[in-house]
Amino acid sequence: MTGLLETTAERRAQRNRRPASDDRPAWMGRQPRWATAARGVLLTVACLAVIVPFVAVVMTSLAPQRDISARGGLVLFTSEPSLAAYRAVLSGGVVTRALTVSVAVTAVGTVLSLACTIMLAYALSRPGSLLHKPILLMTLFTLLFNPGMIPMYLIVKQLGLIDNLAALILPVVVNAFNVIVMRSFFLELPGELTESAKIDGAGELRILTSIVLPLSKAVVAVVGLFYAVAYWNAFFSALLYLPSPEKWPLQLVLRTFVVNQTPLGTDELSASTESLPPQASIQMAILVMSVIPILIIYPFIQKHFSKGLLIGAVKG
Repeated sequence: MTGLLETTAERRAQRNRRPASDDRPAWMGRQPRWATAARGVLLTVACLAVIVPFVAVVMTSLAPQRDISARGGLVLFTSEPSLAAYRAVLSGGVVTRALTVSVAVTAVGTVLSLACTIMLAYALSRPGSLLHKPILLMTLFTLLFNPGMIPMYLIVKQLGLIDNLAALILPVVVNAFNVIVMRSFFLELPGELTESAKIDGAGELRILTSIVLPLSKAVVAVVGLFYAVAYWNAFFSALLYLPSPEKWPLQLVLRTFVVNQTPLGTDELSASTESLPPQASIQMAILVMSVIPILIIYPFIQKHFSKGLLIGAVKG
């Protein structure tokens, strides 16, 4: 009888218990309708503030001169879209050379930076590695103190890298923040894996390539994206180290012909181009071409982004 009463009391307590949503902390509780509506409005305004300018840039690159003149420069809709600006830009000239330079520098720089960052981060994650603490302190020191533009220029000049594409890669081949993030990720990996591999006779290089890297795809993808975006968007180093216009990357061409409003002539595009599209369309086409590659790459890495960055930043 006592057991039956206890069971009945427990069931009654379960029925009278508050819903699970009420047990949540105050910051995770239900929001009033006006707060939800205000949040939706703010998110909509923020999305429009990002999407509308991008749509205007794309549509202006496709618009004829008539629509551009009628709307004062930027076009949100055109009834006669045309790819003439893209054909003129990609048919030859300085824009095509700059696009080739940017792709080459980004590809080579990202691969080289990833290789150096992975090796340095793995070495710093091994407690018994040679000069472990001094090198780690030197890496952290570079996060706090920047050498500055003039000392960096003097070093690049003394190394003979002026007017050389290597000047866009070698001075920034390793980023200390990326090294710390990747090192923190390596420290999170179970130590039993490397110990068992050493018992089986595997060396450090074999452990890195066969065990550590397959488990670190997320952080490698994130760090690779960081390096790729940095190399692709870099223009100030090209402005300092590359006086020859034929070696300019796309971002420096973008700054020259779009930001500075320098008109592009037939020699900058293609000698075979008879009638040039509107200058505004050409400038917006260059701007779109400078954004599209990163937009194409990002969806493939987005699934690893939060995991690789957050897990790699848990402890350092």
